Amino acid sequence: MGDFFVAINFYARMVIKVITAQARVFYCVHEKYSVKLNCYMIQGIVLAGGFSSRAESNKMHFAVDEKPILLHTIESIFPFVEKVIVVTGYYDQDIRSFIKEDEKIKIIYNKDYENGMFSSVITGVKQTTDDFFILPGDIPFIKRETFKALIGGKKKVRIPTYQGKEGHPLFISKELKEELLNEPLESNLRAFRDRQDKELIPVNDKNILRDIDTKEQYEALLAERKIV
Repeated sequence: MGDFFVAINFYARMVIKVITAQARVFYCVHEKYSVKLNCYMIQGIVLAGGFSSRAESNKMHFAVDEKPILLHTIESIFPFVEKVIVVTGYYDQDIRSFIKEDEKIKIIYNKDYENGMFSSVITGVKQTTDDFFILPGDIPFIKRETFKALIGGKKKVRIPTYQGKEGHPLFISKELKEELLNEPLESNLRAFRDRQDKELIPVNDKNILRDIDTKEQYEALLAERKIV
């Protein structure tokens, strides 16, 4: 009799798993549920470790629509990843004042930030366990359709293009993680990706080309937002 109840319990659990999996598939195709369900097994690295020397202050804190640029960048990638890894450096404490860690946002300090952006890339990649996006923190307003197009790609390295020009974010398969971590420190992300069999994915999104390096670029973005 005991074996009978064990069998019933086993099959009942199997049925529940199947129903749960089907429900997950149903809800994951509806974007408003995808964030809560972590439907995308992808992680996002947001780079925010630089000096912002051309901007003469922390450009990640520049406000657009009363919100820091870095926060806009995080929010753009948020629905399409299971975790956001924000890599800080020179402005670590300032960034922590307006970006708070939670179950989905992790802030990692790059102690080697003086060695340039690639050191922040390596710091972030070490934290990943799945496929991942790499996106500089000063590139806000990437369209949702752009992330979806990259997710739908086939190759291990995927790059969005706008009018023939390559932009951000970069998608990298977890299969390339160790190769990237073994890249010489004097190298850079472009050199690594250009050695791969990369997939260029055209998108209708000029924001993939726009970063905010100077106050003039910031002011131009503000003016454009007002017009729109």
